[in-house]
Amino acid sequence: MTNARTPDVDLPSLDADLPSWPGRVEQLDGTGLYVRDTPGGAGGEPALYVHGLGGSATNWTDLAALLAPRLDGQAIDLPGFGFSDPAPRGGYSQPALAARVARWIEHSGRGPVHLFGNSLGGAVSIRLAATRPELVRSLTLVSPAVPQLRTSRDRARLVPLMFMPNIERMAARRIGDVTPAQMARGVLSLCYADVARVSPGRMAEAVAEAERRMALPWAAEVYIRSFRGLVTSYLQPSNRSLWRLAARVQAPTLLVWGKQDRLVPVRYAARTARAIPGTRLLLLDGVGHTAQMEAPETVARAVVGLLEDTADLTCRR
Repeated sequence: MTNARTPDVDLPSLDADLPSWPGRVEQLDGTGLYVRDTPGGAGGEPALYVHGLGGSATNWTDLAALLAPRLDGQAIDLPGFGFSDPAPRGGYSQPALAARVARWIEHSGRGPVHLFGNSLGGAVSIRLAATRPELVRSLTLVSPAVPQLRTSRDRARLVPLMFMPNIERMAARRIGDVTPAQMARGVLSLCYADVARVSPGRMAEAVAEAERRMALPWAAEVYIRSFRGLVTSYLQPSNRSLWRLAARVQAPTLLVWGKQDRLVPVRYAARTARAIPGTRLLLLDGVGHTAQMEAPETVARAVVGLLEDTADLTCRR
Protein backbone atom coordinates (compact mmCIF):
# COMPACT_ATOMS: atom_id res chain seq x y z
CA MET A 1 0.00 0.00 0.00
CA THR A 2 1.30 3.44 -0.96
CA ASN A 3 -0.16 6.94 -1.00
CA ALA A 4 -1.76 7.83 -4.32
CA ARG A 5 -0.11 10.47 -6.50
CA THR A 6 -2.21 13.45 -7.58
CA PRO A 7 -0.04 15.09 -10.24
CA ASP A 8 -0.65 18.73 -11.12
CA VAL A 9 -1.96 18.14 -14.63
CA ASP A 10 -4.24 20.23 -16.81
CA LEU A 11 -7.85 19.08 -16.65
CA PRO A 12 -10.80 20.27 -18.71
CA SER A 13 -12.87 23.03 -17.14
CA LEU A 14 -15.88 21.55 -15.38
CA ASP A 15 -19.42 22.93 -15.42
CA ALA A 16 -21.06 22.23 -12.05
CA ASP A 17 -24.30 21.45 -13.88
CA LEU A 18 -22.86 19.54 -16.82
CA PRO A 19 -25.70 17.53 -18.43
CA SER A 20 -25.54 13.75 -18.30
CA TRP A 21 -23.69 12.09 -21.15
CA PRO A 22 -25.93 10.65 -23.88
CA GLY A 23 -26.92 7.01 -23.65
CA ARG A 24 -28.67 4.16 -25.37
CA VAL A 25 -30.17 0.76 -24.60
CA GLU A 26 -28.13 -2.23 -25.69
CA GLN A 27 -29.59 -5.73 -25.78
CA LEU A 28 -27.38 -8.08 -23.78
CA ASP A 29 -28.44 -11.70 -23.38
CA GLY A 30 -32.08 -10.79 -23.90
CA THR A 31 -32.38 -7.82 -21.53
CA GLY A 32 -31.75 -4.11 -21.99
CA LEU A 33 -28.56 -2.56 -20.62
CA TYR A 34 -28.35 1.23 -20.63
CA VAL A 35 -24.94 2.59 -21.61
CA ARG A 36 -23.76 6.22 -21.52
CA ASP A 37 -20.74 7.25 -23.62
CA THR A 38 -18.08 9.84 -22.80
CA PRO A 39 -15.91 9.81 -25.94
CA GLY A 40 -12.23 10.25 -25.24
CA GLY A 41 -9.52 12.05 -27.11
CA ALA A 42 -7.48 10.54 -29.90
CA GLY A 43 -6.05 7.23 -28.71
CA GLY A 44 -8.07 7.29 -25.49
CA GLU A 45 -8.04 3.92 -23.75
CA PRO A 46 -11.37 2.24 -22.91
CA ALA A 47 -12.84 2.81 -19.45
CA LEU A 48 -15.97 1.45 -17.79
CA TYR A 49 -17.75 3.06 -14.83
CA VAL A 50 -20.01 1.07 -12.45
CA HIS A 51 -22.28 2.91 -9.99
CA GLY A 52 -23.40 2.02 -6.48
CA LEU A 53 -26.63 0.80 -4.90
CA GLY A 54 -29.49 3.15 -5.75
CA GLY A 55 -27.32 5.11 -8.19
CA SER A 56 -26.98 5.16 -11.95
CA ALA A 57 -24.53 5.92 -14.73
CA THR A 58 -25.10 9.64 -14.11
CA ASN A 59 -23.01 9.36 -10.94
CA TRP A 60 -19.91 9.45 -13.18
CA THR A 61 -20.77 12.47 -15.35
CA ASP A 62 -18.15 14.83 -13.91
CA LEU A 63 -15.27 12.40 -13.47
CA ALA A 64 -15.77 10.96 -16.95
CA ALA A 65 -15.69 14.49 -18.39
CA LEU A 66 -12.42 15.31 -16.62
CA LEU A 67 -10.81 12.08 -17.84
CA ALA A 68 -12.19 12.28 -21.39
CA PRO A 69 -8.89 13.55 -22.90
CA ARG A 70 -7.26 10.31 -21.71
CA LEU A 71 -10.06 7.73 -21.52
CA ASP A 72 -12.84 6.66 -23.87
CA GLY A 73 -15.48 6.11 -21.22
CA GLN A 74 -18.69 4.16 -20.88
CA ALA A 75 -20.92 4.15 -17.81
CA ILE A 76 -23.60 1.49 -17.40
CA ASP A 77 -26.79 1.25 -15.38
CA LEU A 78 -26.79 -1.96 -13.34
CA PRO A 79 -29.88 -4.19 -13.73
CA GLY A 80 -33.06 -2.42 -12.65
CA PHE A 81 -31.36 0.94 -12.02
CA GLY A 82 -31.34 3.96 -14.27
CA PHE A 83 -32.76 2.92 -17.63
CA SER A 84 -31.65 -0.74 -17.56
CA ASP A 85 -34.15 -3.58 -17.45
CA PRO A 86 -34.51 -5.53 -14.21
CA ALA A 87 -32.53 -8.76 -13.96
CA PRO A 88 -33.96 -12.27 -14.20
CA ARG A 89 -34.51 -14.07 -10.91
CA GLY A 90 -31.21 -14.45 -9.04
CA GLY A 91 -29.56 -11.75 -11.13
CA TYR A 92 -28.76 -9.44 -8.21
CA SER A 93 -26.19 -11.59 -6.45
CA GLN A 94 -22.60 -10.36 -6.45
CA PRO A 95 -21.41 -13.08 -8.85
CA ALA A 96 -24.36 -12.36 -11.18
CA LEU A 97 -23.67 -8.62 -11.26
CA ALA A 98 -19.95 -9.20 -11.87
CA ALA A 99 -20.83 -11.61 -14.67
CA ARG A 100 -23.15 -9.01 -16.18
CA VAL A 101 -20.41 -6.39 -16.25
CA ALA A 102 -17.96 -8.92 -17.68
CA ARG A 103 -20.45 -9.87 -20.41
CA TRP A 104 -20.77 -6.22 -21.42
CA ILE A 105 -16.99 -5.86 -21.68
CA GLU A 106 -16.89 -8.98 -23.85
CA HIS A 107 -19.92 -7.94 -25.92
CA SER A 108 -18.58 -4.44 -26.55
CA GLY A 109 -15.16 -5.76 -27.53
CA ARG A 110 -13.45 -2.96 -25.59
CA GLY A 111 -11.52 -4.99 -23.05
CA PRO A 112 -9.32 -4.86 -21.17
CA VAL A 113 -10.76 -1.68 -19.64
CA HIS A 114 -9.81 0.76 -16.94
CA LEU A 115 -12.55 -0.25 -14.48
CA PHE A 116 -14.13 2.16 -12.00
CA GLY A 117 -16.54 1.19 -9.23
CA ASN A 118 -18.27 3.05 -6.41
CA SER A 119 -19.90 1.37 -3.37
CA LEU A 120 -21.82 -1.68 -4.66
CA GLY A 121 -20.11 -1.11 -8.02
CA GLY A 122 -16.77 -1.20 -6.19
CA ALA A 123 -17.54 -4.60 -4.67
CA VAL A 124 -18.63 -5.87 -8.08
CA SER A 125 -15.45 -4.47 -9.65
CA ILE A 126 -13.20 -6.18 -7.10
CA ARG A 127 -14.90 -9.49 -7.83
CA LEU A 128 -14.59 -8.97 -11.58
CA ALA A 129 -10.92 -7.95 -11.41
CA ALA A 130 -10.15 -11.01 -9.27
CA THR A 131 -12.01 -13.56 -11.38
CA ARG A 132 -11.55 -12.11 -14.89
CA PRO A 133 -8.16 -10.37 -14.79
CA GLU A 134 -7.87 -10.41 -18.58
CA LEU A 135 -10.74 -7.89 -18.76
CA VAL A 136 -9.27 -5.27 -16.40
CA ARG A 137 -6.35 -2.98 -17.23
CA SER A 138 -6.52 -0.91 -14.04
CA LEU A 139 -8.95 -0.65 -11.13
CA THR A 140 -10.23 2.51 -9.41
CA LEU A 141 -12.41 1.96 -6.36
CA VAL A 142 -14.38 4.72 -4.63
CA SER A 143 -15.57 3.63 -1.17
CA PRO A 144 -16.22 0.03 -2.26
CA ALA A 145 -18.89 -1.82 -0.27
CA VAL A 146 -16.50 -4.23 1.45
CA PRO A 147 -17.84 -6.57 4.17
CA GLN A 148 -18.39 -4.63 7.38
CA LEU A 149 -20.81 -6.71 9.42
CA ARG A 150 -18.36 -7.41 12.20
CA THR A 151 -20.58 -8.51 15.07
CA SER A 152 -23.40 -10.99 15.59
CA ARG A 153 -25.55 -8.07 16.81
CA ASP A 154 -25.16 -6.32 13.46
CA ARG A 155 -26.14 -9.47 11.62
CA ALA A 156 -29.07 -10.16 13.93
CA ARG A 157 -30.52 -6.73 13.10
CA LEU A 158 -29.86 -6.55 9.38
CA VAL A 159 -29.93 -10.01 7.86
CA PRO A 160 -33.43 -11.14 8.96
CA LEU A 161 -34.90 -7.84 7.78
CA MET A 162 -33.53 -8.35 4.27
CA PHE A 163 -35.06 -11.83 4.06
CA MET A 164 -38.49 -11.08 5.55
CA PRO A 165 -41.43 -12.23 3.41
CA ASN A 166 -43.02 -9.38 1.46
CA ILE A 167 -40.15 -7.00 2.34
CA GLU A 168 -40.28 -5.64 -1.23
CA ARG A 169 -43.96 -4.76 -0.81
CA MET A 170 -43.28 -3.10 2.53
CA ALA A 171 -40.43 -1.09 0.98
CA ALA A 172 -42.65 -0.04 -1.92
CA ARG A 173 -45.24 1.33 0.53
CA ARG A 174 -42.51 3.20 2.39
CA ILE A 175 -41.23 4.71 -0.85
CA GLY A 176 -44.75 5.83 -1.66
CA ASP A 177 -44.85 7.87 1.55
CA VAL A 178 -42.15 10.32 0.40
CA THR A 179 -41.93 12.79 -2.46
CA PRO A 180 -39.25 12.55 -5.17
CA ALA A 181 -37.61 15.67 -3.73
CA GLN A 182 -37.46 14.10 -0.26
CA MET A 183 -36.11 10.87 -1.71
CA ALA A 184 -33.40 12.62 -3.73
CA ARG A 185 -32.31 14.86 -0.88
CA GLY A 186 -32.27 11.92 1.54
CA VAL A 187 -30.04 9.85 -0.72
CA LEU A 188 -27.66 12.73 -1.40
CA SER A 189 -27.50 13.56 2.32
CA LEU A 190 -26.31 10.02 2.99
CA CYS A 191 -23.77 10.07 0.17
CA TYR A 192 -22.33 13.59 0.50
CA ALA A 193 -20.39 14.88 3.48
CA ASP A 194 -22.29 18.16 3.01
CA VAL A 195 -25.43 18.09 0.87
CA ALA A 196 -25.25 21.89 0.57
CA ARG A 197 -22.45 21.34 -1.98
CA VAL A 198 -24.88 19.79 -4.45
CA SER A 199 -25.51 22.37 -7.18
CA PRO A 200 -29.09 23.36 -8.02
CA GLY A 201 -28.80 21.67 -11.41
CA ARG A 202 -27.53 18.43 -9.90
CA MET A 203 -30.30 18.47 -7.30
CA ALA A 204 -32.93 18.99 -9.99
CA GLU A 205 -31.42 16.11 -11.96
CA ALA A 206 -31.55 13.87 -8.86
CA VAL A 207 -35.20 14.78 -8.18
CA ALA A 208 -36.19 14.01 -11.78
CA GLU A 209 -34.40 10.67 -11.63
CA ALA A 210 -36.05 9.83 -8.30
CA GLU A 211 -39.47 10.68 -9.72
CA ARG A 212 -38.97 8.41 -12.70
CA ARG A 213 -37.53 5.59 -10.62
CA MET A 214 -40.28 5.72 -7.99
CA ALA A 215 -42.86 5.20 -10.76
CA LEU A 216 -41.26 1.93 -11.89
CA PRO A 217 -43.10 -1.18 -10.66
CA TRP A 218 -39.83 -2.94 -9.84
CA ALA A 219 -38.06 -0.07 -8.03
CA ALA A 220 -38.36 -1.41 -4.46
CA GLU A 221 -37.75 -5.01 -5.51
CA VAL A 222 -34.53 -4.15 -7.35
CA TYR A 223 -33.19 -2.13 -4.44
CA ILE A 224 -33.99 -4.81 -1.84
CA ARG A 225 -32.66 -7.69 -3.94
CA SER A 226 -29.45 -5.83 -4.77
CA PHE A 227 -28.96 -5.00 -1.09
CA ARG A 228 -29.76 -8.60 -0.18
CA GLY A 229 -27.15 -9.80 -2.66
CA LEU A 230 -24.62 -7.49 -1.04
CA VAL A 231 -25.46 -8.68 2.49
CA THR A 232 -25.32 -12.31 1.37
CA SER A 233 -21.84 -11.73 -0.04
CA TYR A 234 -20.73 -10.55 3.41
CA LEU A 235 -21.70 -13.94 4.84
CA GLN A 236 -19.76 -16.05 2.37
CA PRO A 237 -17.29 -18.65 3.70
CA SER A 238 -13.80 -17.23 4.04
CA ASN A 239 -12.51 -19.00 0.94
CA ARG A 240 -15.09 -17.15 -1.20
CA SER A 241 -15.24 -13.86 0.66
CA LEU A 242 -14.57 -10.52 -0.99
CA TRP A 243 -11.45 -10.15 1.18
CA ARG A 244 -10.04 -13.40 -0.23
CA LEU A 245 -10.93 -12.33 -3.77
CA ALA A 246 -9.29 -8.94 -3.23
CA ALA A 247 -5.95 -10.63 -2.67
CA ARG A 248 -6.20 -12.10 -6.19
CA VAL A 249 -6.51 -8.72 -7.95
CA GLN A 250 -3.59 -8.23 -10.34
CA ALA A 251 -4.52 -4.89 -11.91
CA PRO A 252 -2.88 -1.68 -10.67
CA THR A 253 -5.39 -0.29 -8.17
CA LEU A 254 -6.34 3.15 -6.87
CA LEU A 255 -8.50 3.26 -3.73
CA VAL A 256 -10.30 6.52 -2.91
CA TRP A 257 -12.15 7.03 0.37
CA GLY A 258 -13.91 10.00 1.92
CA LYS A 259 -13.11 10.50 5.59
CA GLN A 260 -16.72 11.49 6.26
CA ASP A 261 -18.21 8.42 4.57
CA ARG A 262 -21.44 7.54 6.45
CA LEU A 263 -22.15 4.32 4.56
CA VAL A 264 -18.81 2.48 4.49
CA PRO A 265 -16.69 4.04 7.26
CA VAL A 266 -13.16 5.17 6.45
CA ARG A 267 -11.77 2.69 8.99
CA TYR A 268 -12.17 0.05 6.26
CA ALA A 269 -9.89 1.92 3.86
CA ALA A 270 -6.59 0.68 5.26
CA ARG A 271 -7.76 -2.93 5.41
CA THR A 272 -9.01 -2.76 1.83
CA ALA A 273 -5.74 -1.20 0.67
CA ARG A 274 -3.76 -3.95 2.40
CA ALA A 275 -5.98 -6.66 0.92
CA ILE A 276 -5.38 -5.63 -2.72
CA PRO A 277 -1.71 -5.97 -3.67
CA GLY A 278 0.08 -2.74 -4.53
CA THR A 279 -2.88 -0.44 -3.89
CA ARG A 280 -2.47 3.34 -4.01
CA LEU A 281 -4.64 4.94 -1.31
CA LEU A 282 -6.17 8.42 -1.38
CA LEU A 283 -8.06 9.66 1.70
CA LEU A 284 -10.10 12.84 1.28
CA ASP A 285 -11.14 15.10 4.13
CA GLY A 286 -14.57 16.72 3.91
CA VAL A 287 -15.78 14.05 1.48
CA GLY A 288 -18.39 11.35 1.96
CA HIS A 289 -19.34 8.18 0.07
CA THR A 290 -19.22 9.48 -3.50
CA ALA A 291 -15.85 11.14 -3.94
CA GLN A 292 -16.17 11.06 -7.74
CA MET A 293 -19.14 13.43 -7.38
CA GLU A 294 -17.94 15.50 -4.40
CA ALA A 295 -14.28 16.02 -5.37
CA PRO A 296 -14.05 15.04 -9.05
CA GLU A 297 -10.94 17.10 -9.84
CA THR A 298 -8.90 15.53 -7.03
CA VAL A 299 -10.05 12.04 -7.94
CA ALA A 300 -9.27 12.71 -11.62
CA ARG A 301 -5.70 13.74 -10.78
CA ALA A 302 -5.21 10.58 -8.75
CA VAL A 303 -6.52 8.53 -11.67
CA VAL A 304 -4.06 10.29 -14.01
CA GLY A 305 -1.30 9.33 -11.57
CA LEU A 306 -2.46 5.71 -11.72
CA LEU A 307 -2.59 5.79 -15.52
CA GLU A 308 0.93 7.21 -15.70
CA ASP A 309 2.23 4.57 -13.30
CA THR A 310 0.48 1.87 -15.30
CA ALA A 311 1.97 3.15 -18.55
CA ASP A 312 5.44 3.26 -17.01
CA LEU A 313 5.06 -0.32 -15.79
CA THR A 314 3.95 -1.46 -19.26
CA CYS A 315 6.94 0.27 -20.87
CA ARG A 316 9.37 -1.39 -18.46
CA ARG A 317 7.94 -4.77 -19.35
